[in-house]
Amino acid sequence: MGERGFLALGDSYTIGEGVPEAGRWPVQLAHRLGMGAPRIVATTGWTTDELSAAMDAAHLHPGHGLVTLLIGVNNQYRGRPATEYREQFLALLHRAIGLAGDARRVVVVSIPDWGVTPFAEGRDRAAIGREIDAFNAIAKDETLRAFARWVDVTGISREHAGMVVGDGLHPSAAQYELWVEAILPEARAAFREVSHQGKP
Repeated sequence: MGERGFLALGDSYTIGEGVPEAGRWPVQLAHRLGMGAPRIVATTGWTTDELSAAMDAAHLHPGHGLVTLLIGVNNQYRGRPATEYREQFLALLHRAIGLAGDARRVVVVSIPDWGVTPFAEGRDRAAIGREIDAFNAIAKDETLRAFARWVDVTGISREHAGMVVGDGLHPSAAQYELWVEAILPEARAAFREVSHQGKP
């Protein structure tokens, strides 16, 4: 991976469950940034610890121009505690910063609210939303504390709950396009600020 390579870390949302490769938000984002295809380390169903184990196996190296991280929905879905999430998310964040070489090159994306989707019919949608909000509050707190970048797409997921693929759960390519619009300013700023580092 070259200096400007893009590494996307996550779960089903990052791999784009149910959408063509070109519809995945990291692929859409790379296209908008004029970058080559991103390296994606993500699989549907992964929790924080499973992503960490996959990163170990992937033999990743520092020097990425941009690293994104979106993880936690499966911790919430499996009923795992928020205290564990904070500890494991923080470890992943520090790994992401190490791979980027600078916290300003790391963009953390919030967990969307699957409780608003057709898949959640018959479940306690309000409780799901509260738990997602709690996990996102942890991720945002740790992200900003580390001086990395935070982008909230949860509101988009709630506003466009019907923009999902055939499983009634995962976002469509069109919803991911809205995510990209939200992520793009922070991604561009990541390159702009770091590229000017040390210049008069």
